[in-house]
Amino acid sequence: MRAISTFTLLLVATLAPTDEKLKGVACRSVHLGYTAEAGTAFYVEATVTKSADGTYFCAAGFNSGYFGIQELASGKKVVIFSVWDPTAGNDPKSVPEEKRVRQLHKDDAVRVGRFGGEGTGGQSFFDYDWKTGETYRFLVTAEPDPKDDSWVAFAGYFYLPEKKAWKHLVTFSTVTTKKTLGGYYSFVEDFRRNKVSATKVRTAEYGNPWVRTAKGEWKAVTEARFTADSNPVTNIDAGLTEKKDRWFLTTGGDTENKTTKLKEKIPQPDGKRERPTDLPVK
Repeated sequence: MRAISTFTLLLVATLAPTDEKLKGVACRSVHLGYTAEAGTAFYVEATVTKSADGTYFCAAGFNSGYFGIQELASGKKVVIFSVWDPTAGNDPKSVPEEKRVRQLHKDDAVRVGRFGGEGTGGQSFFDYDWKTGETYRFLVTAEPDPKDDSWVAFAGYFYLPEKKAWKHLVTFSTVTTKKTLGGYYSFVEDFRRNKVSATKVRTAEYGNPWVRTAKGEWKAVTEARFTADSNPVTNIDAGLTEKKDRWFLTTGGDTENKTTKLKEKIPQPDGKRERPTDLPVK
């Protein structure tokens, strides 16, 4: 049995009975599931408009991992990229060495380690003091591991706006039957869960997503579905921004669910969108 992706778990939680134990303890986790075909690259932009300590703003989630920015409980800010092992379980030490995620590349400024508790795998952190209101860009690619074609290498690239340059943070390789990217998603999660955290609003905007298909063609993503975890609280919302060119997710505090109902799809209006020309892959 393979480790289950966070997005799969979140979808299951959406359909499962509510968990009253979460009520009043944490903000409800909210997510966007993008409608797109399998591909070899996934690009998306994210702008945090309201943050709080203990928040994960995932931008580029996919079937074997996730990629985004966090504000830690201490207030420190980081970029995080993770990929799952091919095994089930939550104890990273119990995974045999030969089945653990391999590191193929690491930038000198990146820290790499192991994680558990939600499946197991490889995890990387880049200390970066990201700013509220600033738009950040994320790119994930998938390609065969050059040493073993039963493994797939997933690379995470983060754009540094102040340097106008892409940084290749890390490449992790894992055993998977999914040779391409898929199951694309973004989410906002309160991992502080100390009751006070539930009173704080967290909001992010996600936009301009593109997928490079297995045939090498770049296609714009124009539809997302709004879901949430099993926390029963209703102070959540999602929809299109005023310009209707990006989606927003918001949770916690005095938020009201007045824009989009859970499980509804949120299509963007038809319109020409330009793919960025400076991506580090063709």
